[in-house]
Order: sequence, then C-alpha cells, then structure tokens
Amino acid sequence: MNFNQAVEAYQANPTKEVLKQQTRALREAMNLKEKIHMLSGHPILQIQKDMIKTGRNYNVSALEAGGCKRLGVPPVFFTDGPRGVVMHNSTCFPVSMLRASTFDPELEYRFGKAIADEAIAQGANYYAGVCINLVRNPRWGRTQETYGEDPFLLGEYGAALTKSVQEEGMIACPKHYALNSIEDLRFYVDVHCDDRTLHEVYLPHFKKCIDAGALSIMGAYNRFEESYCCASKKLLTDILRDEWGFDGFVMSDFVWGVHNTENSLRAGLDMEMMFTMHYSEGKIKKALKKGSVDERHIDRAVENILSVLIRQIPKIKSRDKSVIGSKEHRDLALEIAEKGMVLLENNGVLPLAKDTKVLVTGPYAEEANIGDHGSSRVFDEKVVTPLTGISKVFPNASKLAGDVAVVCVGSNYKKEGEYFANTGYNLKEKPKDGGGDRASLRLEPEEVALIKDLKAQGKKVVVVLYSGCAIIVEEWKEYADAVIMNYYSGCEGANALAHLLSGEKNFTGKLPFTVAKDEKDYPEIIGIGQKPYVIEYGYYHGYTKLEKEEVEPAYPFGYGLSYTSFEISDAKVLEVADTFVVTAKVKNTGDREGAEVVQVYAGSRGAANGEDRPVKLLKGFRRVELAEGEEKEVTVTIPKEELKFWTPGGWVLDEKYDFYVGADIRAAQLIDE
Repeated sequence: MNFNQAVEAYQANPTKEVLKQQTRALREAMNLKEKIHMLSGHPILQIQKDMIKTGRNYNVSALEAGGCKRLGVPPVFFTDGPRGVVMHNSTCFPVSMLRASTFDPELEYRFGKAIADEAIAQGANYYAGVCINLVRNPRWGRTQETYGEDPFLLGEYGAALTKSVQEEGMIACPKHYALNSIEDLRFYVDVHCDDRTLHEVYLPHFKKCIDAGALSIMGAYNRFEESYCCASKKLLTDILRDEWGFDGFVMSDFVWGVHNTENSLRAGLDMEMMFTMHYSEGKIKKALKKGSVDERHIDRAVENILSVLIRQIPKIKSRDKSVIGSKEHRDLALEIAEKGMVLLENNGVLPLAKDTKVLVTGPYAEEANIGDHGSSRVFDEKVVTPLTGISKVFPNASKLAGDVAVVCVGSNYKKEGEYFANTGYNLKEKPKDGGGDRASLRLEPEEVALIKDLKAQGKKVVVVLYSGCAIIVEEWKEYADAVIMNYYSGCEGANALAHLLSGEKNFTGKLPFTVAKDEKDYPEIIGIGQKPYVIEYGYYHGYTKLEKEEVEPAYPFGYGLSYTSFEISDAKVLEVADTFVVTAKVKNTGDREGAEVVQVYAGSRGAANGEDRPVKLLKGFRRVELAEGEEKEVTVTIPKEELKFWTPGGWVLDEKYDFYVGADIRAAQLIDE
C-alpha cells in the first residue's frame, strides 16, 4: 500500500467508507517512526536556505510538515496570508477588513482563486489565511486580518474563501480556534465565557467554515477555561468533532501553540507547527512508555491528516509562476480596494475635479503603508504610494501646496499588528513601536494638530484613515470636510483612492464594525502588566452592546456614504418551509451609478422563560449595483437555523421574530406585517 494506490482506490469509489479503509490501510503500512514524523513541521533546512538567500526568516518558501517518502505520502506545504500569499514576492491585496467592507462574498471567492493560483505556483498546498476571529474591541492588534465584529458576516466570508481555495485542491485552514481577540497577551491570557456566549458569539463562524468543507483548522495560542486551546478537549473533540462532525485535521498555532505532548494529543490536536518540539519522536515515545498516551491517539492523528491529503492533493493542477503578481491579480486588488473603502463624511467637497490643486500630506503620504509586518506580511515590490497614485489622476497634486488637503493619517505596523515581544512570559511593560494591540483608538496629537492647522489655513480637508479597524473621530471630525476609511488597501490602494476622490469610481463600502464615540463603549481589553491574565468575554459587544444599552455610535455597523442616493422600500417577509424570505425594492435616486448593500436584521419577539435577546442581529445582506434611476427587487433568504439561540438543552427557535431592512443597522426599519 502506498499513497498513489490509496488515491486511486478512493477516486474509483469516492465514499466515506472507502476513504476510511484506504486511510487506515495507509496508516497501517507505516512504522511508529514514520507515523510520528507525520505529526509535525520540518522546515529547518528550507528556512536556513531562505535566510541565506533573502534575509527573511518566515515562510519565504512553503513550510513543510509531515509526509512519508517511503510510501509516497506528500508533505503538507504551508503558506500564510490573509491579504495575499506571504511567500517570495506575491500580490499584496487589501486586508481582510477592507474586503469585508465590500459586503460581497462573491468578490472574496474570486480573491480565493487568485490566492490559490499564487500559492500553488510557489509550491504550497495548505492555506492558513482564513482568519475569522471576532473583533470584540477594535484595539485588538490583528483586526486587519479578519472580517469584523459580526459572527454572521465572519461566517459568510470565511465560508466563501474556504470553498474557493479548496476547489483548487488547496487545504483551507480557518484560524485561530477559538476566542482569540487579544494580541499582547495571546500566549497566556485565559478567556472565560458562558456556553451560550461561546456557541452564539465566538463559534458560529467557525462552524460555518466547517459546514463549507474546511479540511483543517488551527488552534489558538490563548487559554480557554484554564486549558490552552491546543489542548482543549472541549474545543477540539467535544465541539469540533462530536457536535460539528469535522473530518479534517487540527494544526497548532506556531512554535508556542503546544505546551504538553500528552495533553494536546489526547485532546485532539493532530499536528504541531512549525517545528518539531512537543511532538518529537523522543517525547511521544516517552509518553507512550509512561502510558499517558496510547498509540491509538497517534493513529487517530495520522489518519486525520492522511484522509485530507488523499481527498485534496490530487485536485491540484500546477500553475506557472507568471501568475504571481500578474496584471489580472493587480486588477483584482484594485477592484477590491475601490469597492471596500468607506466614505464616512462628505460635506460636498468630494468628488474633486481633476484639475484641483491637491496637497497630499500626513505621515503616510509617501509611504507604502500596507499593514502588519508579522506573519501576514506580503512582500509586494510594486506598491503604489498615495502621492504617486493621486498624482496620476490629479496633475496638480504635490506634497507642497494645494487648495484641498488629502491628509493620510492613522496606524501602521508599529502601532498595531502581530506581537512577538511577549514570548518571554515575563514582560512588565510593553516596548514601544512593537505592534500588538493599539494603545488608543485615537489619532496621534500631531495628526490632530495637522488636520486643525490645515483647516485654519482655509483649505478643504479630506482625512484618509489607515487602520485595521475603528478610529475615534470626535475630537477632529468638525475640522474635516470628508473622512475616508482607507484601511490597509494593498498594492493598488492608492490608485483606488485616487479613482474614488475624482468620482471616476463611486464609494460603495460599508463598515463591518461599529465606530463608537468613546472607547469606553467597547468591551474591556487587558494588556501586559494587568494581572491576573484572566478575562471574561461577555455576550454583548459591538453593535449588539450599543443597541442594547441605547448608546449612539459615531458610525453604526453597516454604514457607508455614496456619491449617489438610494431608497429602500416595499419590504416584505414571508415564511416558506424552513426559511424566511425577505424581499425589498432598492432604487438609485441620485444622478450617478452606484451600489447599495441591503441589510436584513432579525430580533426576537418571543423568547421562552423571558431569556435575554439582542435587539437586532445581522442575518442576511445583498450588494446591489444600480444605474442612475434604476430600481431592482432584492431577495434575502434566511434559513430558520440561522435564527436559533443556544440553550443547555440544544438550539431553539423563539416563538416570534421581527425583521428589519435598511442600509445600516441604525437605518434598518421594522417590516410591517
């Protein structure tokens, strides 16, 4: 028995039973040493070669794990990359948060095809860029890698990306499972929450990816209820496999994800990455001898990995390296950036005539500010800077003078992103400029002073915000004529910004998070020095918290302006079998083409035993492209499964639901029955 024979047998009769038979037979053909080798990463030699050649020490080439040469079992070849393949010099797409702002999972599906092209062309078969951790506080340093604060939206995007890359033969890996929403303390914070909060708020998006066919999942660094996530039987076996029916393999987060050989093996962790540490031959054999693990635990892990390789690897078709950074992919990056940037304020100054004298200023005016420098960093050699991009469209643009000031401010990799200084477990204070969780959601004092000074000079001021998530605007908003949420918009982001400023393209992005007026309106986030490192994650956050507390945000979830106007009318809801079908008409009432996102929210009106319920929850949406004066009818189908609430006795439907339709959560109107 070898790998090719197992594949041929499965392809001849692709049933679960045959897959199980071939997986077991292939595992039985391995000796103990080979089985243990399957369970961890082995990239040391490749990393050393890459270091000598490029000076970079992470994922320059695909990271190798597992494999069995004697039996022809291919290794897992890992690549990271929520905003593009991190290997070599790939296309840097806009970050996940900007892509979520398009409210267009089909666009994310297309992004996945580009990812598969560039990953496969560089030798990878495993993609760990499906980051779906929930933003409970925008200060979290890795907000840019995920899709916002809402579990439904996270699930829709994660499922779209999972399906897309796996159709090409890649193995998709949603991460970081679970409750990973703090960066500075990610290695040792202990998160607690009740079971309802766990199932309704922090896990639905992971389940949606599993239901979409995800064949791997990555455990998180943090602890959950006193156990590390990569050693949590509750997460890895009881929920993931027994409740959800997951039939892929579980990989640890890198280097510091596994702390104990026996605990992780017994809990259901199949593969340790990126090096062989706790899943080494010596430690596993010692555990076997001690009786703290059985060989069946090793066999289970090996079979989980083999079953995925047998199903997926034969689907991969080679790609030429010319796809990397291709015009097609850069055009897609441009399209995503144009559709995802959000217009927050506009007093009529935008769009700008192309002969406008534009002053491009601020700390990022001439900087390729494309996001974090951690594991998600993409080394694109052709990033357009704001001054360059704007100058292509506005011939009178410069950094010296102008009637309209485009002010590029906000965050960069020094202020937010992945954080490594905390690996020593003994820090008493956070080093400066090390990324991680943001110290504040506000602009730097000098940035605020620049905005105010430019306004005092009589200029029109357009503030362009660089960040992974919300920035508090209250102290300077009155001095801005327009405000744009630019995020980290990728290699073509500056060109997209110029097209939007000029009106060549229309703003269509919507916020996938809530921008509060005050930082205290978000749930707490603890940092280095705030011991004990234990935190309770509550049921409410983001828009659910503000709606429940009747607190007005600066900008609500789903919000975004346009150069045109829309009218949503004639909303109806009909119960059809196991679904609710919501229809509405949307009309472009302005003078140019544009796109609106029709959002459907549900609220309970009949909870049993007086149980607490959110005011509204997003349950569906449709992005609609409309010409000037055009009207279309939109249909959003909501399965009743999406409306259920968790109880100790299982998931339940409430007796009655209200449905709301609108352009954002605050504008959503109750559908009259």
